[in-house]
Amino acid sequence: MSRVQVAAVGISVAGIAVSVYLTVLHYAGVVPACPASGPVNCEAVLSSSYAVVAGSSIPTSALGIAWFAVSVALWTLPAGRLVLAWSAVGLLGVLYLVFIEIDRLGAICLWCTAVHVLVVALVLIAVTVRR
Repeated sequence: MSRVQVAAVGISVAGIAVSVYLTVLHYAGVVPACPASGPVNCEAVLSSSYAVVAGSSIPTSALGIAWFAVSVALWTLPAGRLVLAWSAVGLLGVLYLVFIEIDRLGAICLWCTAVHVLVVALVLIAVTVRR
């Protein structure tokens, strides 16, 4: 496995870790350590109706676990275009969620932003690396 692949897998594992943390807190009914007032407000974001999948009890962070897990698999296989396509799916999800945070909720979650940065990093790697 190349260094780039190892880095991408490491970034994906970090994404899984943050997503698991947020999912566990969701089901425990606990707010993560984060400012709770002003424009940075994890509680406002993570307790909103947008924090779950289509009105279900499944937190969007659970989708993050799945997305990053698939990313790990794709980066360890000779997946080429699949990695790029999967990264594009992640980027679209991030753009949607950032829109929701800024436009609909008027608040940003630092933990969510960490996940968004990890997705963007994987997109940049996928775009720049030829496999």
